[in-house]
Order: sequence, then C-alpha cells, then structure tokens
Amino acid sequence: MKLITTIVRIIVAVLFIFSGLIKANDPLGLSYKMQEFFEAWNDSLSKGSFFLNHTLINFFDFLHQHSLTLAVIMIAFEIIAGAALLLGWQMRFFSRFLLLLILFFTFLTGYALLSGKFKNCGCFGDCIPITPKTSFLKDIVLTVLIFFLFWQRKKIQPFFTRKTGLIAMVLVTVFSFGVQWYMLTYLPVWDCLPFKVGNNISEQMKIPADAVPDSTVITFVYNRQGKEVEFTSDNFPPDFNDSLYKFVNRHDKLIRKGKNNEPPIKGFVLSGVTNVDSTQIVLSQPYAVLLFCMDFSEPVSRWERDFAKLYGEAKNKNIPVYVVTSRMDQATATFAGTSLATIPIFKCDYTAIRTAARTNPCLYLLKQGTILGKWSYKQINSAIKKLP
Repeated sequence: MKLITTIVRIIVAVLFIFSGLIKANDPLGLSYKMQEFFEAWNDSLSKGSFFLNHTLINFFDFLHQHSLTLAVIMIAFEIIAGAALLLGWQMRFFSRFLLLLILFFTFLTGYALLSGKFKNCGCFGDCIPITPKTSFLKDIVLTVLIFFLFWQRKKIQPFFTRKTGLIAMVLVTVFSFGVQWYMLTYLPVWDCLPFKVGNNISEQMKIPADAVPDSTVITFVYNRQGKEVEFTSDNFPPDFNDSLYKFVNRHDKLIRKGKNNEPPIKGFVLSGVTNVDSTQIVLSQPYAVLLFCMDFSEPVSRWERDFAKLYGEAKNKNIPVYVVTSRMDQATATFAGTSLATIPIFKCDYTAIRTAARTNPCLYLLKQGTILGKWSYKQINSAIKKLP
C-alpha cells in the first residue's frame, strides 16, 4: 500500500505542478477563460427567476473585474499544492486543500461539458488545448486518486526536515508568483497563440485547408391548403410552387460537427476614422510596426519616450508605424499634444487585440504580414535594434 500511495502521490503532484506551470506561462489566458465562465453564468442567471439572481450577478461581475488576480492566485495554488504533495509537506492541510481544489475543477469542467458553451476549458492553457469531455474525465480520475491520498494521508511522510521543507515551500511560493509576474510583464516564453513569431497574419485569417465543414440537414415547414407539411432541402414535393405552398419556418439540424473549420485568427480588421477596411494595406507593407493598446490603463508617460524613439528610427527607415486599439477616441485624446500625435490609429475588435497582445501595450514588427518580432512595452529598446 505504501508503494501505491507513493506512486499516486507522485502522479498527482506532477500533474498539478505541470498544469500550474503551463497556465503560469500565460496567466492572462486563464483570466480570459474565467471571464467566459462568469459571463455564461450571468447570462443563465439573467434568464431565470432565482431569488438571489441579483446578488449572484453582482458577485460574478466583481469576479469578472478581478479575473486576473484570481487567475494568478489559482495558478500559484496549483503549483504550491503540487509541490507540497510531492514533498509530503503539511499533508493534513494540503490533502484537504487538494480535495477541495479538484472538486472545484471537476465542477467547472463538468459545467463546460454539459453546457456545450466551451470548446476548451483552459485546464492546460492554450498550449495544450483539450476538450471539455477529456478534461472532465481527467478530473474524475484525479478526484478518485486524491480521495485515495486523503485516506492515506497519515502514511505520507515529509521528504525533508521541517525547516528544510519550509524553506523549499517558500522558494516554490516565490517562484509560482514570480514566474507569472515575468510573463505578464515581458510576454509568455512559449507563445501558443496564432499571433506567434513566424506566423503570417493573412494566412492565419484563412480557414485551414484540411477543414471539415459542419454537416446539417435543412428542414422546411410550409402550409399547403391549410395543413403544415415538412420536407428537407433535397426532397421538395414535385408539385411545389409559390401559389400552393406558403412558407412557415425552417429548421437547421446539425448532423455532424465539423473539424478545424474556423480560421485561427478571427476578427482582425483594421479600420480608421472612415471605417474603411485597411487590413490588407497594412499587412502588405514591406515592413510595418504595430503598437497594440487594449486600453490606456498603463499611463502613456511610462513608455512614450521609448516609443517615440522607435517611431523616429522607423520614420528614418521609411517603416510605417500604426497604433491598433479598440478605443480610438481615447487613443486620439491620449496622444494629443504628445510626440505620438501624428501616428495613424486603427480600431480593431477587442477580442482580437487581447489575443494578439498579452501585455498592454504590445509591439509587433511585421514583414508583409509575417510577424518578425513581438515585445512588451518594457522591451521597446530591444525592438529598436531589430528594425531592418
């Protein structure tokens, strides 16, 4: 039994640490996934008549606003709990904590599966996308294993002395928060999104060549001489005509779900004050610099000087520079009276921007639409050195 307990302990610990580290690579990605859950719950609550509806909606709105903080804490807890289990440290507490954590995760993945509203639960981030069904089954297995560890918790002995174990756990805690700070400040080390360096944005906006479309059956409902009749799109009655049949309704039934039938990049449309689509004009430039600004919560004064220097270098080399934001009016007002006032500004869908930019703001160097480099606003001086 001791050997089985040790094997199970190592498996569960490694899975929790691995899951935490994968998500720590991109905490913003998890926060966006959490926002999807909060939005889905509030959407369901708004359609119901539960007496606590208003209170719960306000609560989930609050969590939505603080999703990044929650994501960072949850990721850190995963790594810390996994490390504690691996080291056998404070098992009385962490056996209970792991049990609560896995029950919470199982509830989330179960909801993702049963609701059908999510293609990816975000359990392993964007680097390892798994379906809600796979994730739910994984959590069911983990729940069983953690219940077993909870039962055998008294047999799990610390790997280190109490003092050494405490030092190790302090180091793990510092690391679990520190690595997330780094990713949020300087971009993820492993870029698993369609806007990664080397990808061509125009190509990523196309449906993949191996896409399998959804298979649907269209059923029409018509009124014929006072009676409703139904028939499919490939089985029209031989006497069908507009004078005899009056349209009532149509139903589209999904027979087989397609596969890989959406472009990796969606909603990436750049337009200026005239609302003219200028996307391909920008992406066809020999070289171009894009500054993505989701919003202006980060004061421009913190990066204006460095970006103005890059802007000047780019102009000397005839490389166009653009600002891409979902808040054009705010951008215009913010840049007015600064050295950046003459930079062309394009508006773009907020979701597309937050996918492209994991820091706010985020800098891109393009060559005919291919991403040559991307940097946090903290690394603008490094970007200057990469200008051709």
